[in-house]
Amino acid sequence: MHVNNGQESSLTLLEGTPVVDAGGQMRGRVADVAVGTGQDAGRVLSLVVKSARGREHFDIQVLRLTEAGGLVMAAGAVPMAANQNENVLLLRQDLLDRQIIDVHGRKVVRVNDVDLKWQAVERGTPLQVTQVEVGLRGATRRMLKGLLPASRVASIASHVPAKVIPWEFVDVIEVDPARRVRLKIEHERLAQMHPADIADILEELAPAEREAVFQTLDEEVAAEALEEVEPKLQRALLASLDSEGAADIVEEMDPDAAADLLADLPEAHSDAILESMEPEERHEVEELLEFREDSAAGYMTTDFVAVSHEGSVADAIEALRHFEGDPETVSEIYLVDERRAFKGSVPLLRLMLALPESRLAVLTESQVISCRVDTDEDKVAELFDKYNLRTLPVVNSGDKLVGIVEADDVISFLRGRT
Repeated sequence: MHVNNGQESSLTLLEGTPVVDAGGQMRGRVADVAVGTGQDAGRVLSLVVKSARGREHFDIQVLRLTEAGGLVMAAGAVPMAANQNENVLLLRQDLLDRQIIDVHGRKVVRVNDVDLKWQAVERGTPLQVTQVEVGLRGATRRMLKGLLPASRVASIASHVPAKVIPWEFVDVIEVDPARRVRLKIEHERLAQMHPADIADILEELAPAEREAVFQTLDEEVAAEALEEVEPKLQRALLASLDSEGAADIVEEMDPDAAADLLADLPEAHSDAILESMEPEERHEVEELLEFREDSAAGYMTTDFVAVSHEGSVADAIEALRHFEGDPETVSEIYLVDERRAFKGSVPLLRLMLALPESRLAVLTESQVISCRVDTDEDKVAELFDKYNLRTLPVVNSGDKLVGIVEADDVISFLRGRT
């Protein structure tokens, strides 16, 4: 085998390479490259040769690369059955021009070429995939292919800056009979990504890839990402799940966001999801669904920390420890009496600086600002602006604290007006 060990090539440069039999007769030209997955990930298993007989698969071990850059078959070589190994990825058919996720760049990119490397047979396979080209270098090869000799194309492309992703980060997901490809996203790496970044990625993907990636997320990460995407996409993603799977994710969402989402779904779908939810979470969301969307109650969340106005800082800290919502959203502790009537609030920073035995009533804000559940959204925005609020407590007709409106929700509302 006349191979320069370590000689580099690519899918684009390999395509169209002539293949001759042991007697020197033309057999056909390379049309695709079959690569292993799983334990064989990255190993080229066979080449697809387009000939007068049709598309034939030849084991890579029976093909030899010549110094002239052609391929010659070993004596007695016969084609493989096309379906002999189902766990393969056809680089041209399944990967080229596909969208995949660049985890490091937190964006969706398109595959322009795939880099390959020839090596000695004793290394296990004569040809190995090394990386995916997602930049201009791969695009340059494809643009010039057929216009110039392969060696000249390779020389010109070598001067174009590379933008590549190592093959070990490429994985295959089966979402339907048509294979889709994405970058492998380990759970630990996903957990480190901001939900807004995941949302951006989901919005860039085609529907089949988007649904497949979304279904790999655990419930908490999926819920956070779902809150960041556009309402139309939220509905589409939930529609790709059964009611139990959707309920698991909706339970992890902020109650107000969950209520907004379910309110936009067809009634039958919304009811099926609610029926599959745990009783406590279902009750919270159902309460919010009863309110007008353009009212304070329509924007409020029921995830907040409330303690007795007669309690101490130690009591408030203990309540914080048992809070089941997102701790990052807590900016204030709310004080209530035995009837749950709203009595005031204490900023979290003030709480942290006080002594454990300090009385909460002493630390509360001097002015108690709240609004009724039916307060119009414009009035809510006016209160935030007038008093420079972080949150706005919402009370019912009996002054009972039933929820809070957060600044983020008001900002979203105002942006929707522009």
